[in-house]
Amino acid sequence: MTAVSPGVQAPVATERLILRLFTPDDTEDRYAYQRLAEVARFLYRPPLTREDCAESIAARAGGTPWTADGDVLLLAVCRAEEPRVVVGEVVLTLTSARARQAEIGWVFNPRHAGHGYATEAARALASLAFGRLGVHRLFARIDVLNTASVRVCERLGMRREAHLVDNDLDGDRWGSEYVYAVLAGEWKS
Repeated sequence: MTAVSPGVQAPVATERLILRLFTPDDTEDRYAYQRLAEVARFLYRPPLTREDCAESIAARAGGTPWTADGDVLLLAVCRAEEPRVVVGEVVLTLTSARARQAEIGWVFNPRHAGHGYATEAARALASLAFGRLGVHRLFARIDVLNTASVRVCERLGMRREAHLVDNDLDGDRWGSEYVYAVLAGEWKS
C-alpha cells in the first residue's frame, strides 16, 4: 500500500469501487472527461487540456501530507473489476487545518453516470475524512444547476446550509451555488 498522508492508506475499497492515487498512465482516462465542456461547466473553469491533466496528476501522485491549509487528496475512482480504468475522481481539500474543515468534490465521466458511483465513492471519502483524517466539518459547494451532485449530497445526509446567488462567473454566465455540509458527530457511514 502507498502512504497518502499520516494514517491514510491507498487504495480504499468499497463494494464495487477502488479509490487510488492517480498514476501517469491515467492521463488519457482523466482527460476523456476533464476535457468535456459539460463537465467543466459545473467546476467554474474551462475544460482541462491533456497537459493540464498530466501536470495535476504528477503534482498529486505522491499524495498529500494532510497538514496545511490547501493540501489536496485526489483519488482516481475505478471499478473493482477494472482497477486500471478511471471512471472518475474524488477530491478532499483541507480548507482549515486549525478548524479541521475540508471540502469534498467529485467528477465523473458522463459515460459512467447513473450507476451510483459518485455516491459510493463520496461516501468512502467522507468516511475516510471523518475517521482517519479527523475532519470536524465536511462541506461541498455545488452549482445549483448540477442536480446530480445535489442528489449525491442529500444521499450522504448533508444539509443545505447556504444558497449563494450569482456568486461566481462561469465564462459569461453568473453561477449560483449551494453549500452542503455535515459534521463529524452527524456522520453515518
